[in-house]
Amino acid sequence: MNCFRTPPSNSWVYPTVILCLFGFFSMFRPSESFLIPFLSEPSKNLTETEMTNEVLPVWTYSYLAMLPPVFVLTDYLRYKPVIMLHVVAFVICYLILLFGQGVVLLQVAEFFFGVVSATEIGYYSYIYSLVSPEHYQKVSSYCRSVTLVAYTVGSVLAQLLVSLATVPYSYLFYISLACVSGAFFFSLFLPMPEKSMFFHTTHDREAHQKPLGQDTALEEAPKNHKTARPELPATSGKPGDRKLSYPEPEHVTLRVFARWFEDLKECYSSKHLFYWSLWWAFATSGYNQILNYVQVLWEHKAPSQDSSIYNGAVEAAATFGGALAAFTVGYVKINWDLLGELGLAIFSALISGSLFLMNYTLNIWVCYAGYLVVKSSYMFLITIAVFQIAVNLSVERYALVFGIDTFIALVIQAIMTVIVADQRGLHLPVTTQFLVYGSYFAVIAAVFLMRSTYIIYSAKCRKEVESLAAATQSPKEPHPQEPRAVSTKF
Repeated sequence: MNCFRTPPSNSWVYPTVILCLFGFFSMFRPSESFLIPFLSEPSKNLTETEMTNEVLPVWTYSYLAMLPPVFVLTDYLRYKPVIMLHVVAFVICYLILLFGQGVVLLQVAEFFFGVVSATEIGYYSYIYSLVSPEHYQKVSSYCRSVTLVAYTVGSVLAQLLVSLATVPYSYLFYISLACVSGAFFFSLFLPMPEKSMFFHTTHDREAHQKPLGQDTALEEAPKNHKTARPELPATSGKPGDRKLSYPEPEHVTLRVFARWFEDLKECYSSKHLFYWSLWWAFATSGYNQILNYVQVLWEHKAPSQDSSIYNGAVEAAATFGGALAAFTVGYVKINWDLLGELGLAIFSALISGSLFLMNYTLNIWVCYAGYLVVKSSYMFLITIAVFQIAVNLSVERYALVFGIDTFIALVIQAIMTVIVADQRGLHLPVTTQFLVYGSYFAVIAAVFLMRSTYIIYSAKCRKEVESLAAATQSPKEPHPQEPRAVSTKF
């Protein structure tokens, strides 16, 4: 069928339009902001303890379990089947939420939501297999922006329907189910890529060793720094050289895994990338825990059965604030090599303080405000972290490093869930959990404050040594009768 093929004259427009339509409908989910109030209704009749300690932890475990096989299969199956699985899992999740009852069935729904989260990687990596590098920046912007708009509009609609039309929460889930079904329809029209980044390549790996997306901002960023950062070591341009140093297995799968291992060693040998990845993994695990349990905290502060709630409005405002914070990153001109980790420490401390405030306050509006600060701060920092990690990586290494960082974040999150939230661990109440999360970010802030102090002090000492060396080695003033030598330095 012609509708499944990419028109040659618009090789990047057609898949981008279809993928944006898919992204909009898959992220237009009014139900997202009112999940916990819906589960607290008499029809579901889940207690706060059951939601906190039995149902919600399943998402973390299933996400962690599904991410490694999905990461491999996404590339091997060339993205489209995984994108379709993404919405199929969504449909199953919503059907169980609407018609299921009891802890076990809702745990199954959380499992499928973990599948949804793991397969999201297909959406964000699909487009790179179809368009040429000069379009990466543009299509990445379109695909990410449309999901942000869809989530915001969905949250606003949910709040309007709940506050003004007083519709039951279940109606929001029916709307979400219809939207993800529409996303599945659009996924049928996505072209099947002929190549992928690892298993189905049509060019040598060396052809792709260039910064992600050919982004002008990424290319010019090192020029704005006082101290340029050396690029990560690239693989040899000669195929023969690589085979001599690293003999590759005959089997294609083993060869791909061997290349991944080699690339990871080269990438994480950069201390700059290693520490930014470290923050990314630890902060993301903590942030995911906050997202998973914040509605339970709101329900505890202001039960939906007894008061008006504004979860949708808060989520929309927080998303907009996060988008605004991420947007401002492009206009902040500082030396991230020198001051970046100080920024991580300051904003991590701000997140920590907001979490403590959310726990101790009795006012739901103060709790809402704390969440706005947390989400905006995280979005600001994660945008910088993504930029700092990806600036010297090829598209292949970008996907690999962020896949590994995400996996590490989920391992940390799973450990945290077992200890803090799970009924087999401490099964702490939600308020005590937010004390733990606040302390967690306080530790992150302290570690990176010490790191940043060391970096700034070392840079100052190095500058003083260089100035002293330059003064010592400067040529003596020539004798007045001698002709002055012409400097060729400039």
